[in-house]
Amino acid sequence: MRKARLFSFFSLFMMSLPIAHAEETTQKPSASQVATSQQLVDISAIEAMRKDIPRYSGMAMHGEPALQGDWDHLPYANPDAPKGGTIRMPSLGTFDSLNQFISKGTPADGLSLIYDTLMEGSLDEPFSTYGLVAESMQVAPDNSWVIFKLNHKARFNDGHPIDADDVVFTFNTLINEGAPLYQLQYMDVADVTALNKEEVLFRFKHNQNKELPLILGSLPVLPAHFWKNHDFSKPSLNYPLGSGPYRVEKLNAGKNITYRRVKDYWAAKHPLRKGRFNFDHWVQEYFGESNIALEAFKTGEYTFRAENNSKFWATSYVGPAFDAKRIKKQEVHVDSPVGMQGFVYNLRKPVFEDAVLREAIAYAFNFEWSNQNLFYNQYKRSRSFFENTELESSGLPTAKELELLEPFEDQLPARVFTEEYNPPSTKVKGGIRTNLRTAKRMLDKAGYTLKNKKLYSPDGKQVKFEILLYDTGFERIVLPFVQNLQVLGIDVEPRRVDVNQYIERLREFNFDMVVSTFPQSNSPGNEQRNYWNSKAADQRDSRNLAGIKNPAIDALVEKVIKADGRDDLVTATHALDRALQWQFIVIPNWHVDYERIAYWPPITMPKQHPKYAVDLQSWWYQE
Repeated sequence: MRKARLFSFFSLFMMSLPIAHAEETTQKPSASQVATSQQLVDISAIEAMRKDIPRYSGMAMHGEPALQGDWDHLPYANPDAPKGGTIRMPSLGTFDSLNQFISKGTPADGLSLIYDTLMEGSLDEPFSTYGLVAESMQVAPDNSWVIFKLNHKARFNDGHPIDADDVVFTFNTLINEGAPLYQLQYMDVADVTALNKEEVLFRFKHNQNKELPLILGSLPVLPAHFWKNHDFSKPSLNYPLGSGPYRVEKLNAGKNITYRRVKDYWAAKHPLRKGRFNFDHWVQEYFGESNIALEAFKTGEYTFRAENNSKFWATSYVGPAFDAKRIKKQEVHVDSPVGMQGFVYNLRKPVFEDAVLREAIAYAFNFEWSNQNLFYNQYKRSRSFFENTELESSGLPTAKELELLEPFEDQLPARVFTEEYNPPSTKVKGGIRTNLRTAKRMLDKAGYTLKNKKLYSPDGKQVKFEILLYDTGFERIVLPFVQNLQVLGIDVEPRRVDVNQYIERLREFNFDMVVSTFPQSNSPGNEQRNYWNSKAADQRDSRNLAGIKNPAIDALVEKVIKADGRDDLVTATHALDRALQWQFIVIPNWHVDYERIAYWPPITMPKQHPKYAVDLQSWWYQE
């Protein structure tokens, strides 16, 4: 999966929800049992031909990886950073599991600290990958297979060597017992084979998925010898074994978890690790609500905070610790995609079947008023699912975009071809009143009627729905929207539940409307299946929250995944963006192009930040 914006383990809890984990009630075939759409290259033939195929320690999706030759450390890491100290991070809600790969239970935040992956990317590059557990990779000239050669130094944290059988075990276990995310990510893999102790082969169902070798590089490696004595399919608070820079040291179930840096970590001197993962202890402290967490931060209960609430940022970062400059507060620019955050319609609900209603409802959201009165003018309005990148569509479709869109002319709204999409704005004469009149005209024309100030659909059903929330901070944003909808006769009830209920209801698609995010990168690909694919709409715990099912969008997602070169990727993504925009599956929210952070020294940050994120793993503790 491509890197999303924000921090690795401590972003707004809302941002962690998209990477949910699914429970499957029926046994699925292993990858090696799945039928393929092309004749697989015989393994013996691969063994013969690969003698002439170069091994790469790094690879980029487009062009060459930036780090070449004998590089010593990542450009944004300080190789002389001291080790030691503790960083304390906030989490919302609670947890009851240490298995992040399944959906039963709620996994603790920070578990990715435990695991290393075959390859790992640089936050300075849109989509490059460099060897970690795998020291190199060989890719077939026709992209029909990839071989990873493991680093002979790679060890799990019990000293057990990592071998190819562990990689095979990991892949098959995630496919058979993991989330729909894994099935969708790896659906183009035909099978996986351990060639020997240090080499593992993945053969592909077809050769059109250009990013698949790099996607497989992001595979975490799980210890087969550990899991043979544990039930992978069930949530558990047993401490898992990994090969990463940290291990679980202790926990207070639901309240906090402490990770301890592995002193004899096998990759401590690896270029991807040098100057990073510097804290001796990493602690996740859990809080019921974000406002409570903020007050706890101000008294020093934890030491780093990434702020997502504009009001808090503008008004609440005050007090004795700020006056004495004991807390540092700053905005860090990041040149990265912001994706889409919005009010997401659940198209599985009959109330939202009509696209006219969905479009009309959007006219009741007054972003300009909210930005001025609630957000302190900190935000820009979002309009694209690939905001803040060259992948964002604009203007009318180009000739190349039309080549992709026109075969689906009967499955897409006509405006995809004739108009540029922009969300309703109150920067018009009359402001919100004008927009509400526009919405009423649309509804009248579509056959909606008012009876006793309540809106009814053409088939006589009252138009009403819930907006599911988990944090009090969003209530102040939703209430003006609700009041505007009441003018149209639409009854809306904000429904706030605790975080665990919220997660479970999203897993079951048990909501009418929800505020959610669709993180993106500069190199979109396989993850788009999890967002928009028709199959994902029916898979519990997928990221197709909207429940969209459209063969044109399915096909355009595949065009993105199979794009041949950067220009084709940009064109395909523009086309997909247009198709999604005119479905009215979300009411776009807002975004910023910087991160709002605050921290307590002696937590220290490096002088140089990576281009696409703030890498907290490169910070350190210095008295």
